[in-house]
Amino acid sequence: MAQGSNFVDYVKVCCRSGHGGAGSAHLHRDKHTATGGPDGGDGGRGGHIILKGTTNLWTLLHLKYRKHIIASNGESGGSSLRTGATGRDEILEVPLGTIAKDAETGEVLFDITEEGETRILVPGGKGGLGNWHFKSPTQQTPRFSQPGLPGKEQWMILELKVLADVGLVGFPNAGKSTLLSVVSAAKPEIANYPFTTLVPNLGMVGYRDNRSFVMADIPGIIEGASEGKGLGYRFLRHIERNSVLLFMVPADTDRTIREEYAILLNELTAYNPELADKPKLLAITKSDMLDEELEKEMEQELPEDVPYIFISSVTGKNILPLKDMIWKAINS
Repeated sequence: MAQGSNFVDYVKVCCRSGHGGAGSAHLHRDKHTATGGPDGGDGGRGGHIILKGTTNLWTLLHLKYRKHIIASNGESGGSSLRTGATGRDEILEVPLGTIAKDAETGEVLFDITEEGETRILVPGGKGGLGNWHFKSPTQQTPRFSQPGLPGKEQWMILELKVLADVGLVGFPNAGKSTLLSVVSAAKPEIANYPFTTLVPNLGMVGYRDNRSFVMADIPGIIEGASEGKGLGYRFLRHIERNSVLLFMVPADTDRTIREEYAILLNELTAYNPELADKPKLLAITKSDMLDEELEKEMEQELPEDVPYIFISSVTGKNILPLKDMIWKAINS
């Protein structure tokens, strides 16, 4: 499980924003002025808890052991209309695709999808007004001011859904990791046993004319994943953020290719019916041993509503045409 130790896609943290500073009730006095009017300044705002998107992170590991996020309080206002200092904001950098939820209600507050995007997770308390706000013809020397508003303390859930242009969907040992390692610089663990991949892997795939797209290898789904079986249920959420789904079925499957594709599609739609509307492609992997005649035979067993291609990551068979299919689907 060492592979999964650095990938964290769910954290629950207690966030406490700063209290607003109190307004000042000061009355102006100096050697020339014995009975000056109110000049108390406003209190400073309490610090916010802020999320900021960055492409430099792809996991929530840095927040896994940081259970309490605390922003500082605003300072009180002073004389001569001096406003108190604003409390220091606590800015949490998160990978793109991070969703913020209220832990108590489960309500989705917002998601972070762009580099540099900032959203306030928990706002700081507003600073109190100084007494100069309350002067009037009938009350020329108010000796009171507002206290600052308290900050908020809330448990929040941060959940990561990997952002990618194309997500690889298939049963364990379908050849997803091998394909990713061939078309990108990613180095996922590859071995001849099920569930070799324990975490999503991302790779940048180079394409024609210096163009590129992001490919995500999602850990293998098994039949019943939408009901919580195997590893798939934990990682199905990542498929929701992929623009195109590339279904991968090995040529040597024990079922027919149509049956295996139908099972995979059923698991996705059982988890989230909206996944059925995403563009879908089908790659028949490990087809380096197939001749044209055998491919023609197998084509009779393929689903009719999805574009398909026979590939081999080992020999490079049809890898460039596969990229063409993906690029067309992404930009259609």
